[in-house]
Amino acid sequence: MIDYIVVGLGVAGISFCEQLDKNGKTYKVISDDSQVSSLVAGGMYNPVILKRFTMAWNADLQLQPALSFYKNLEQKFNIQLDYKIPVLRKFASIIEQNRWFEASDKPRLKAFLNTKIIDNSTEEIDAPFGWGEVLHTGRIDLHQLIKTYREYLISNERLIKQSFDFDALKVHADYIEYGEIKAHRLLFATGFGMRKNPYFNYLPLNGTKGELLTIKVPGLKLSSIVKSSVFIIPLENDLFRVGATYENFDKTNNPTEKGKDELLQKLNTFLNCEYEIVDHKAGVRPTVRDRRPLAGVHPEQKNLFVLNGFGSRGVLVAPTISEQLYNYIENDKELPKEINIERFHKIFAKNS
Repeated sequence: MIDYIVVGLGVAGISFCEQLDKNGKTYKVISDDSQVSSLVAGGMYNPVILKRFTMAWNADLQLQPALSFYKNLEQKFNIQLDYKIPVLRKFASIIEQNRWFEASDKPRLKAFLNTKIIDNSTEEIDAPFGWGEVLHTGRIDLHQLIKTYREYLISNERLIKQSFDFDALKVHADYIEYGEIKAHRLLFATGFGMRKNPYFNYLPLNGTKGELLTIKVPGLKLSSIVKSSVFIIPLENDLFRVGATYENFDKTNNPTEKGKDELLQKLNTFLNCEYEIVDHKAGVRPTVRDRRPLAGVHPEQKNLFVLNGFGSRGVLVAPTISEQLYNYIENDKELPKEINIERFHKIFAKNS
């Protein structure tokens, strides 16, 4: 009998596994890599919503726990994951500059918005009104994180590489069986795949498809992430990630010409140089109707849990929510109501 089975190995599953490791729990992870939203994400952490110059939900409270989380992983695996890099928001007008200054006076935003306008010094980019700089931002290398964590689990015989088979799951009063494995608890962290989960598919997980391009731009010297109608995120070797789209109807992981054309059209409004498209990816972000994460226990099966709904900010949100869920399960600490799936129990009752 082990303590946990964790289903899913994106940023949500990894963050919960780290809670289990830290607290000496035994566990197995089941993953078939079918949910790719973590792998296709830009990996950026930024506490500010740059369309409206407002603080993202609880981002100022989540930032330091997230940075500590990734630093601990870097030390654990002797790799670099966290690339500190500022975010520059292109101003479209003097009016936007003034809105930026107004936002920078707000107590929660003051520490994150540089009040000095950054002049544009990159001739390949059109930004006549300059940039606003967001502080305490960066990029997490999610490809490296997931690859390294998968290898870590394999080396410790904790990873089962297969699609989860609900027919093989038997839920008892105080433990669960999955094939030959017995565990006290089971956690689902499967992103948009939760829609096919018979235990948690009542939750209003909508899913928003996002597409990203990787382009090669020889000679483009960017030391910051830049945001105009799309983001440009510097990688290495003259490569840059461009994204992202937001599509509510197509729920596949297939890249589309429509998505590519949208990204290129927006990119070409401010990037004035030749470039080569070297990659095009898509994934469905696990977004929720009320734009809050999903964490908690099944209304009837008290050894089944869910961790989901991080949307486009999983890098920032996952460490804090995972710790809150772990403390809820193991230490009887109350989950914040805004993330607790109890807020949707009426839907469950109606569907039962």
